[in-house]
Amino acid sequence: MLKKAVEFIKKPTSLHIIVNTIGGYANTFFIAAFAVILVRIMSPAQYGVLSVLLSIAYVFSNVLDLGVTATIYSYLPAMLEKDEKNSYQFIKSTFVYQSCLSLIVVLALYLTFPLLDKAFFKTNAPYSWLFVTATSIIFFVWSNYISNILFVAKKFFKVNFYSLISSVLKAVVIIALAYLKLINAGTVIFVFGIIGPLIYFILILIGKKERLLLMMNSPISRKELRIKFTFTYFIASQFYNLGTRMDLFLLSFFYPGSAEVGYFGLAQKVVLTVMGTVTSITQVLSPGFSNIKTKKEVIHRLKTSFTYMLLPIAILVLLFLTPDIIFQLVFTKRFLPTAGIARAMSLPTILYVYNIIPFLFLLYTVKKPVYILINNIIYFLVYTASCYFLIPIYKGFGPAYAILIAFSIGGIFYTVISIKEYQKL
Repeated sequence: MLKKAVEFIKKPTSLHIIVNTIGGYANTFFIAAFAVILVRIMSPAQYGVLSVLLSIAYVFSNVLDLGVTATIYSYLPAMLEKDEKNSYQFIKSTFVYQSCLSLIVVLALYLTFPLLDKAFFKTNAPYSWLFVTATSIIFFVWSNYISNILFVAKKFFKVNFYSLISSVLKAVVIIALAYLKLINAGTVIFVFGIIGPLIYFILILIGKKERLLLMMNSPISRKELRIKFTFTYFIASQFYNLGTRMDLFLLSFFYPGSAEVGYFGLAQKVVLTVMGTVTSITQVLSPGFSNIKTKKEVIHRLKTSFTYMLLPIAILVLLFLTPDIIFQLVFTKRFLPTAGIARAMSLPTILYVYNIIPFLFLLYTVKKPVYILINNIIYFLVYTASCYFLIPIYKGFGPAYAILIAFSIGGIFYTVISIKEYQKL
């Protein structure tokens, strides 16, 4: 038994997951540290404004992924193995496509953000904060793009090491701002969304002059975008990404400026931090799904994936069992209501972990993002409607029930479709 465990750990996939997971935990540590610092400086209402603005930046950066990440994981692994020259053309084409559309959206947001905030988000933030939030979106987009390219190239240590350095330097800046009493939502977003990514870019580009020139000199090709695949997944991801933030937006809509938004924002951050472990694992597993050809390979990959997913499931169970005193020590007594909300969200989120496995099979092995689109439309409608009706009744606890409903329906859909596609192989 011990010998098999050691052999399992020594597998390249396991080693990559270990490196990526440790990097994810390091990032989790800094996220927690930032939260600990900020909740001691900002009131629940102020932290609520920060949570909403950061959520807006994350939603837009996810929207502006434009389906590129799925295309990268589906097609770039084979290119790197067979034709390095073609891979540079692919990387440049997708980067230019994503950057141009992202810049157009961000420019439009500069003009409309105050109106959107007044009509829906209701943070009443000054324009300077809104401007910084909009600017951070393009930096998040570029940061995610570069990281995904390096993940496919199996540069997991490099990505996580540079991210660690960036986090350390962000912490130094946050502490300095706290000492100077300059902490507010605008300065925090500037550090997280602009300074952090800039440090990361500089570290990545050091010593990569030759590769950068090769990419810049490569032609741009429309066929490298895989428009049908990319656009379908792009639409699918928008429904999901927007749906995952509707809980916070609706809380802000029903209870503008209240502490309830801050409590939920912090609880959501705790759960999303745990879900970072899922992301660390899928970043390693995704390229492997793209090369599956037989039923035997499918079963092996699914079993392996489920084994690795036991880790985030265990963490979610531990989160559910975490006593109030731990939350109070970390986030202070002012944010104690966060504990109950986080626990309520933890167990239903296990369904998300399960759904990821058939999601990877359908997207990267079957290569039919239309299934993801159908599921995410259902998820968006069910989750948004559930939050709309449950939040006025249960306040910050409403989204926990909505998660259970939405992910249960999604799990049933993915399971049925995966079985049908498996039988076709």
